[in-house]
Amino acid sequence: MTRKGSSFAGLSVALVTPFRNGEIDLDALRQQVEFQVEAGTKCLCPVGTTGESPTLSHAEHERVISEVVRLSAGRIKVMAGTGSNSTSEAQKLTRWAAAEGANAALVVAPYYNKPTQTGFYEHYKALAEESSIPICIYNIPGRTGKNIEPETIARLAELEQITMVKEATGSLDQASEILNTTELTLLSGDDSLTLPLLSIGGEGVISVVGNIVPRDMIQLVDAYRSGDVTSATKIHHQLFPLCRDLLGIATNPIPIKTAMQLLHRDTGEMRLPMTPLTDAALAALRSTLGDYGLLSV
Repeated sequence: MTRKGSSFAGLSVALVTPFRNGEIDLDALRQQVEFQVEAGTKCLCPVGTTGESPTLSHAEHERVISEVVRLSAGRIKVMAGTGSNSTSEAQKLTRWAAAEGANAALVVAPYYNKPTQTGFYEHYKALAEESSIPICIYNIPGRTGKNIEPETIARLAELEQITMVKEATGSLDQASEILNTTELTLLSGDDSLTLPLLSIGGEGVISVVGNIVPRDMIQLVDAYRSGDVTSATKIHHQLFPLCRDLLGIATNPIPIKTAMQLLHRDTGEMRLPMTPLTDAALAALRSTLGDYGLLSV
């Protein structure tokens, strides 16, 4: 079965938003895009959680989307983060992304106000009915405070523009139910669960670790999808300590921005309430990057 959204199978990278002296660093953003294009990444996902969207102004949010689309120049897909806990605001951002030339919209579940399942359905329905680009539902209850249940996702899957789900519940049961009841393309929202989700029918990942090791993530996905489970499993275990620290040692995107700073690919600058790693966490991250061969320690 060819699933809706299958053209986004493979590696997508949740881009960080680089800052310098409190402003968006457009030169560093350009370098990030070129790095991913050269690596062979399928799609870029700017201004999501990893891109610190909660602390960007509306103008900055739109600017980053526009710049990433412009810099990508059709060489790589762009799935722009356009989610909000206000349906009208999410509609506005999605319209902007479509008008600027984004290929799809990554729409996180409304957060903080904790809608009912009917509320989730009506939110995405309102977006889907007016959107000219495909929509990826981003379900991450650890961030939003509430799960979009599989039954609701199955209802949403009947809408033409709902084509993908970024699955970040950590539940293989939920992922299996979505795959059993819909034709949506399922993308892992947790780097360390990419291989398990591929094994039940997932088709790729929207990755944080891919900011620094995109080729390794591509190799994992490609190996599994070509039937080389042994190689995919080996790469999974090689990547696991990196995935664990870059997503588990502190709140995302603190560790990935710190890692990129250590690798001289970012200033490491964040906006409050994101704060630097503790000395102990920084030492642990240095050690993990060193063990992986990315950093001399």
